[in-house]
Amino acid sequence: MTTPAIAATGLRKSFGGQAVLGGIDLAVAEGTIFALLGPNGAGKTTAVRILSTLIHADGGQASVAGHDLATDPDGVRAAIGVTGQFSAVDNLLTGRENLLLMADLHHIGRAEGRRKSAELLERFDLGESAGKLVSAYSGGMRRRLDLAMTLVGTPRILFLDEPTTGLDPRSRHTMWRIIRDLVAGGVTVFLTTQYLDEADELAGRVAVLDHGRVVAEGTPDELKRRVPGGHVRLQFAAAEDLDAAARALGDGTRDDSALTLQVPGDGGIRSLRALLDRLDGAAVEVGSLSVHTPDLDDVFFALTTTKESVR
Repeated sequence: MTTPAIAATGLRKSFGGQAVLGGIDLAVAEGTIFALLGPNGAGKTTAVRILSTLIHADGGQASVAGHDLATDPDGVRAAIGVTGQFSAVDNLLTGRENLLLMADLHHIGRAEGRRKSAELLERFDLGESAGKLVSAYSGGMRRRLDLAMTLVGTPRILFLDEPTTGLDPRSRHTMWRIIRDLVAGGVTVFLTTQYLDEADELAGRVAVLDHGRVVAEGTPDELKRRVPGGHVRLQFAAAEDLDAAARALGDGTRDDSALTLQVPGDGGIRSLRALLDRLDGAAVEVGSLSVHTPDLDDVFFALTTTKESVR
């Protein structure tokens, strides 16, 4: 059995006597994108700060890259990179100088530091702006530089805490491409975000955090199927087929002008097979069908509450 890149059991944290994490369990497979969703104050950033050794947990156990969080924090730090909600770049330096400074902090030799900095500047489409002060960079450029600086140390695991907050749609899509490329190269990404489409677009698994507890976890499609409102839309070539289907299925909403029948369904293979078997048994010919499931917005609103906690 493969050891998870990140594993946590019963992780707890309180501030001022108020529980922010109430004993969460997490498991993130290597080379994947794992998204932690939740409203403001749900505990997302606190989870990242604990797993990246920035603060201590009050209880529970966790390992990152095979290193125990409590007994080997240096091993964890050597394996990870962290990009927070706000760009940690120096406005008084150029983009190149920021990267060279990070290379020095990682004790990388001068020649190798210059090589790596140049490579990252090109990789993140910052080559033409490398000699400009970061104070003149746009928000998207600053976020890309921030992520590039995180990669100077060649981390195996990346914690990205709301990395696209405040970016325009084009810059967000650029960040998504970069994140996918990193994962394709073997990096594991732990992502927190309030953009539901971002989690849907990027993550292989999603956990929903509310008031410090994981209230749901699974693939985006699995989570969508947990929320009511999913249905299958059947299209027919003739009115008599629509009539026969309505009789065979017994429930659903028909549209006689469009020759369609909408029936409840979670979109799963088993339920679709059962639906088609019933139609086949009634000798009903279906022209086409489409599955409609709730999106992650629906999941978010169904599983979380509006009252905010401390962090």
